[in-house]
Amino acid sequence: MKRIEIYDTTLRDGAQAEDIAFSVEDKLRIAEKLDEFGIHFIEGGWPGSNPKETEFFKRAKKLKLKNARLVAFGSTCKPGHKASEDPLLKELLEASTEIVTLFGKTWDFHVKEALRCSLDENLRLIHDSIYYLKKKIPLVFFDAEHLFDGYKYNPEYALKCLREAEKAGADRIILCDTNGGSLPAEIAEIVRAIKKVIKIPLGIHAHNDSDCAVSNSIVAVQEGAIQVQGTINGLGERCGNANLCSVIPNLQLKLGYRCISDENLKKLRDVSRFVNEIANLRHFKRQPFVGDSAFAHKAGVHVSAILKNPETYEHIRPELVGNSQRVLLSDLAGKSNIIRKAQEFGIKIDPDSPELKDLVSTLKELENQGFQFEAAEASFELLMKKHLGLYRKFFDLIGFRVIVEKRRDGGEPFSEATIMVKVAGHVEHTAATGDGPVNALDNALRKALERFYPALKSVKLHDYKVRVLQPGKGTAAKVRVLVESGDEHERWGTVGVSENIIEASWQALVDSIEYKLLKTKL
Repeated sequence: MKRIEIYDTTLRDGAQAEDIAFSVEDKLRIAEKLDEFGIHFIEGGWPGSNPKETEFFKRAKKLKLKNARLVAFGSTCKPGHKASEDPLLKELLEASTEIVTLFGKTWDFHVKEALRCSLDENLRLIHDSIYYLKKKIPLVFFDAEHLFDGYKYNPEYALKCLREAEKAGADRIILCDTNGGSLPAEIAEIVRAIKKVIKIPLGIHAHNDSDCAVSNSIVAVQEGAIQVQGTINGLGERCGNANLCSVIPNLQLKLGYRCISDENLKKLRDVSRFVNEIANLRHFKRQPFVGDSAFAHKAGVHVSAILKNPETYEHIRPELVGNSQRVLLSDLAGKSNIIRKAQEFGIKIDPDSPELKDLVSTLKELENQGFQFEAAEASFELLMKKHLGLYRKFFDLIGFRVIVEKRRDGGEPFSEATIMVKVAGHVEHTAATGDGPVNALDNALRKALERFYPALKSVKLHDYKVRVLQPGKGTAAKVRVLVESGDEHERWGTVGVSENIIEASWQALVDSIEYKLLKTKL
């Protein structure tokens, strides 16, 4: 079984998509999730391009990746510059990754119009940049930008560029359909021709402007490419990149290539939804393999058939990619996913128990209200334990009040929260200020509880996100709040939903604290 390298560029190419703005915390969380999923290479971004990228690579050094290797991305040196003196290349080295991906021009049109240098100078830029980096780091990948367009218009020059990269010591040459306009037959023909000339391993980087990025990636692999570059959910500039949520299962389940472990493939849907939640995007329910509708069946001939044999209307078994069959308007969906999550949490649950049936019903109702648990597994674990009698309540809310006051035009608002809780038989009444109403409420709650539960002192709120669930209703719409908290050992996500943003935040904050306390031996 031939192994295919999966190279994820969600944090760099995916972040260039319209409506996407990952924070450093977002990127770190996604990197950890991709590593857990079994991705081989994670492209973290372009060091030095902005302060956020620099901070990410600085903090990423502390990530304890088990499967993936972090990659820094950048360009060949500028025309007229020596590689050893180029500031862009120095920034790449300062990122301290073992792998760097350099992109360079391979289309003569781009060399003349974008770089505004001679064709020979561009060849020097490619060779010298790769050669310089190879003396200092173990692996250098070369992204041959606009390769397919370049090859169509001037195959001789495009091949010269690839030969320079090969001679300089590149470990992989990635053939890029940067404008996303090539069709599968063209990709196959060009990869086949290049494979006869270039002897180092090839990869494919396809954009989706003709809706062919997945197909183009697959045919490139069939013609000998050993690496596929893409993004989770196909995020990327313009129409996006090759969607790894389709590429991976197609290669592995349909064509017999080895991308990740079969066990990790079952996490595909979770990874897809996790990235969407972090990106604050709505889930595309009709997305192949991982969407809610991918294995959904309505009443009629289809339902009758799949109940006898699912293969009648399903191209794969949904559980292979972490999805589940759904018979719409019935109670037949949901149990398998919950049982699988219970196993991950170390919870035993009887498939035929009334508690499981009740949990499925509750989960459907919560999702109907707007709750999503893909990036809030701590809330889901608490929900599960409540239904199974494994939950312990640590305090009771008597009431809280949050005040936001602005004392003059142009001045900063002032936030204060007062809270009253009953804990360990005592009534605690405290107040605290904060940078905003949610921060003030969080501070007040901790102030009330930390005397009884000192373990909460180690908990920090790392991220806070709000999504409007009913855009047409304006400020009266429901919102979903996603909170990421953590201590010195782990991080966890919690969620709350309400028309009142403070109430939604309260739900998420309480879940965060209760999760920590349940995990702490008190």
